[in-house]
Amino acid sequence: MSWYRHYEQTQPRTVKGGIKAKSKRGAFGTTWWGERWEEILKGFGITNRLQRAKRYARKGQVLSIEVEAGQVTSEVQGSRSDPYEVTIQLQPYDETEWDEIVEAFRRQPYFAAALLAGEMPSGVEAIVERAGLTLFPEREADLKTNCSCPDWSNPCKHIAAVYLLLAEEFDRDPFLLFRLRGMRQGALMDRIGGNDAPTDSDAASANDSALDSVPLQTDGFWDAPDLPGNTYGSVETTSTHAALPKQLGKFPFWRSDVDLLNTLEPVYEAASDAGIKVFETEEALAESP
Repeated sequence: MSWYRHYEQTQPRTVKGGIKAKSKRGAFGTTWWGERWEEILKGFGITNRLQRAKRYARKGQVLSIEVEAGQVTSEVQGSRSDPYEVTIQLQPYDETEWDEIVEAFRRQPYFAAALLAGEMPSGVEAIVERAGLTLFPEREADLKTNCSCPDWSNPCKHIAAVYLLLAEEFDRDPFLLFRLRGMRQGALMDRIGGNDAPTDSDAASANDSALDSVPLQTDGFWDAPDLPGNTYGSVETTSTHAALPKQLGKFPFWRSDVDLLNTLEPVYEAASDAGIKVFETEEALAESP
């Protein structure tokens, strides 16, 4: 018991550039699926470990997280010089199981439409269950975890810190759950939509046929008339800045206390204003005698 108290006193090394949780207090998951993930973890009887892990997750001790089919890999900086290596495994679905899930989604037009729009409807878990499967782990044994740290407990606080950050990342991208189960969002959307992607040879043949059908015309290529003076049309700054980054959503596993989109928006606005000034200057010089 004295050894355990001594272990509790160790302090993690200070980290720069780690993944910091957005949550400053309370729960980490805010959407129904993020909350569900955190609720399941607490149901495993590891609440104390999760409490200790919150400090690690909020201080940025987790250096990296990679989510692939059936496995999460991560590096977490503890009290030793080298980061600890963490792995979390969840059994992916096989092809037959994926066929059943896709068919279940197709039989429910609302859910299929929502998923095709990049949304995660609240009943999606029940749809997966109708296929005889579970989207989230049911038992602690469903998650096979390992950490290179000397802590005898499993999950240790390093694994638990990754658990908590995953709750936030699932909020940002719910399709990470499907990736963990073995299929990326694009592939799942194609299968739900019934799209059969052409092979490289099919695409090449189609392109060759299209090129063959268009006669090559070189006469007059360099004799095009001058562009009209109103080519640009109305030039003005946009009312919405950083539109594309906003459509892409939160950056995965962001490593700063400062919100990325809030930082980018004034940069885009300043670039837009600078571009307008350059354009107006060039226009004025072109019109001057």
